[in-house]
Amino acid sequence: MVTIPIDRSMSIVVFSGAGMSRESGIPVYRGDGGIWKDYNYEEYACEAAFREHPERVLDFHEKRRRAVMGCEPHAGHHTLARLEEEGYRLTIVTQNIDGMHQRAGNTRVMELHGSLFRVRCRCSGSREDIGVAYQKRRCDACDSWMRPDITWFGDSLDTDLFQRVADTIAGCDLFVSVGTSGVVWPAAGLPDVAREGGAQMVEVNPEEGPQSHMFDLVIRGAAGEILPRLFEVD
Repeated sequence: MVTIPIDRSMSIVVFSGAGMSRESGIPVYRGDGGIWKDYNYEEYACEAAFREHPERVLDFHEKRRRAVMGCEPHAGHHTLARLEEEGYRLTIVTQNIDGMHQRAGNTRVMELHGSLFRVRCRCSGSREDIGVAYQKRRCDACDSWMRPDITWFGDSLDTDLFQRVADTIAGCDLFVSVGTSGVVWPAAGLPDVAREGGAQMVEVNPEEGPQSHMFDLVIRGAAGEILPRLFEVD
C-alpha cells in the first residue's frame, strides 16, 4: 500500500463526493440505488416545489435527515478528523450535504452544496438546525417558511463560497479526491485548479472516472479502507 508522506507545514485539501458517504450507508442521489430513481426532484428539490408545497418538501428533507442520522462516519472520516486534531493543515471541500465530516470531528469543512442541517430565510439568513425533525419550520421574525440551506436543482452555487474554495485549492500542496465521479459542474472543475496550482494529485475511488488521468496517484478502493493506510503521519 502506497503512503503519502505529509508534515504539518503542508496545506492539504480533501475533496469528497457521494462515494465517501455511501460507505456509511447514505444513499446517493444519482446512479444505482439513487434517490432520484424513486422521487421526482421537481417535486422535492427545487425552489418552485418549495414555494408551492413547502410542507411536503420539508417532510421529504426530514426523511433524508432521519436516514443520515441513522448512519455513522466510517474509518475514512475518522482518519481525516484525526489529522486535523493532530495539527495538520487540512481543509475538507465536500459536495455532500450530510454533515458526516463534522460528525467525525472535522471543523474546517467547506460545503459546496449546503447542508441538510441548516435552514435559511431571506430576512434572517441561515442557521444550524440539527436533528431529525426541524426545530422550527417558520421564521420567528417574518413567519415565512424556512428553506433547507441546500443547493437544489436550478440553484446557483454561492459564488463567494466557490471563490473561497477555489482559492484554498489553488494554494494547496496536496489534493486528495475521494469518492467523487467528477461529472457535476462547476465542482468538477476544481481538480483543474489544484493541478494548475502545482499540487500533488491523489484520487481514491473504487472506479475510474473521467478525470482519473489528471492524478499523479490513483488508488482503487473504498475510502474507509484506503484513507487510514494512505497517510504517513510523523
